[in-house]
Amino acid sequence: MTPKLSMTLITFAAEDPGDWSHLVDRVQAADEAGLDRFALSDHVAFGENLEAYGDPKAGGTAGGTQPTGPDGHWLDPLATIAHLTAVTTRLRFSTNILIAALRRPTALAKTLSTMDVLSGGRVDLGIGVGWQREEYEACGLDFDDRGAQLDHTLEVLQTLWQNDRATYESDRLSFDGIHQMPKPHQSGGVPIWVSGTVNARSMRRLARFGSGWIPWGPDAADLTTGIAKMREAVAAEGRDPACIEVVANLPIATDGDGAADYEATMAGVPVLVEAGVTDFRAMLRLANDAPDAQEKIAEMVGHFRDATGRD
Repeated sequence: MTPKLSMTLITFAAEDPGDWSHLVDRVQAADEAGLDRFALSDHVAFGENLEAYGDPKAGGTAGGTQPTGPDGHWLDPLATIAHLTAVTTRLRFSTNILIAALRRPTALAKTLSTMDVLSGGRVDLGIGVGWQREEYEACGLDFDDRGAQLDHTLEVLQTLWQNDRATYESDRLSFDGIHQMPKPHQSGGVPIWVSGTVNARSMRRLARFGSGWIPWGPDAADLTTGIAKMREAVAAEGRDPACIEVVANLPIATDGDGAADYEATMAGVPVLVEAGVTDFRAMLRLANDAPDAQEKIAEMVGHFRDATGRD
């Protein structure tokens, strides 16, 4: 698996920016510069207990803080990706993460299939259970049932994507002889990237559904150990872990003047590639000026390709 370079596309703001056109400029600049993928965050709604994001027991990350208050402006990632694939040619887009259980699964399957077909197969689905009880309650769902609801959603997605005449039976949903066309452009369906720590339920989910793993919490902090644990857990579920891709954050090192130091940034990349990382998510700050962004991304891409031996 060829190592890829990605970035998070900020599609939220603490206050109304008034205009989101900079997103089109940003992705077109990255498309020209050779970036491989953008990842977009998801929230459907907010309650007022945002401290829960810092609670690992709720699904958050220790010490984490939300980047906006409850009245922050968050664009829907699926609608945004659909818009941005129309103004780019080769750049891939992923959710990171979509709280997929908040959507009705049959309708979600249709939306993702449509996006994948119209983009020529440039969509990835990063999923997780989320951390916010109030968000589930606002959607009429039981927060304590979120893991089972997510597994159900993924079962329905893959059933509809992989069968011309689909049948499904569970205590949540039953259907027989259901046809949903078109199928996704990508064979087998939109690739699913499973977010989570190395625990029994998330590793079972990764083994069943996952094309890739988005490490979380302590397993993201110690990736080499986390990947080894993930591979052992997935193998115990009967899945070959060698075909599972892995995300790693790539902080941008700076020199004494605060400018990006790409040689220092990429110094640890070969070791992580050897450990099994396939998607490096760079944390590069960019201004809204498109030519400047394109130049900076292209420079970063060049150093990444040198570090990984890519053409």
